[in-house]
Amino acid sequence: MFSDELNKIAEKLENGLVKQLTNEPGNRFTHILVLRELQSNAVFTTNGQDADTVTLAISNGNESMEYSPAIMFMRKQTGSDRRFGKAMLRTLIGANCTMQVNKMCQKCLECVLYGSAASEESEKTKSITSRVMYDTAFTIRDNSVVVEEKFQNAPGDEYAKGPSKGIREPDFFNPGVLIPCVITLRDATFEELLFVLSITLRNKRYGAVSTRIGRVKNHVLGIYAGSEEGPSNLELTLGVINELAKEKQKSLEDIVSLSALEVNSVMKHTKNIFDSILLKEHLEITGLNDDELNTVLSSLTDKLMKDVLETQNKASEKFIDSIA
Repeated sequence: MFSDELNKIAEKLENGLVKQLTNEPGNRFTHILVLRELQSNAVFTTNGQDADTVTLAISNGNESMEYSPAIMFMRKQTGSDRRFGKAMLRTLIGANCTMQVNKMCQKCLECVLYGSAASEESEKTKSITSRVMYDTAFTIRDNSVVVEEKFQNAPGDEYAKGPSKGIREPDFFNPGVLIPCVITLRDATFEELLFVLSITLRNKRYGAVSTRIGRVKNHVLGIYAGSEEGPSNLELTLGVINELAKEKQKSLEDIVSLSALEVNSVMKHTKNIFDSILLKEHLEITGLNDDELNTVLSSLTDKLMKDVLETQNKASEKFIDSIA
């Protein structure tokens, strides 16, 4: 199924992958380094109205400050990717499964990888732990420059109408917002890694009302594997802010208040920060070089993914049946 190049890449990542599915957790981790770029307005909110934000401290040795980034909560990423993954299975191999809680098939590739809850109505169902980890991700800039309140009048279809009550819309993330993040797979097969990579590259809608807004471009910057977890989203974001301050010879406050950021510059710094933390903390994690990364990403065609999904879907069903 795989070319010689892909087989060699799978061998290079073997410390973070498993040959076949196991019910006994091990310390095998594969990391996908991603920079999410908003290409339209998006809504990331928990209460339905206000953008999610936090307050963080940042220091570069000479300057210390607090800033309040907007956040892309982990569930906003997981839910969107799961829906897209199930749609891929339906489209490419006709495997039908639902996102409805307690009604998932629990045997398809997506259920076995991303997890599912046991149904109280049947003793035959299981609770499957997710092996794909997402953490909350942070905007590089302060929420005051990346989030905007928008107001809209109530709609009406009369030719002549009196004043209507204004309807406040949720906080909107502006286009151009950049969000560094890491997706981590635990005890995954090479086929499962390709599945998550394909979802990450193809999925372009995140957040609420994603049928109309929330277009996102996911830049995959690296694939890493090893026996432990790598840098966190927080470390990446704060590191990128510091590097941008050095590059532009500006203060930290100036960086988090910029009206826009250059995508290529942030991509470079995100990758460099990840790699530098691996060296600094002596983490036993191996990454693909640029040529190997491009080989993997360019191989994710419908033809290959159909073969991958068919193979792993059968393996997932067989695995679940074996532990029934």
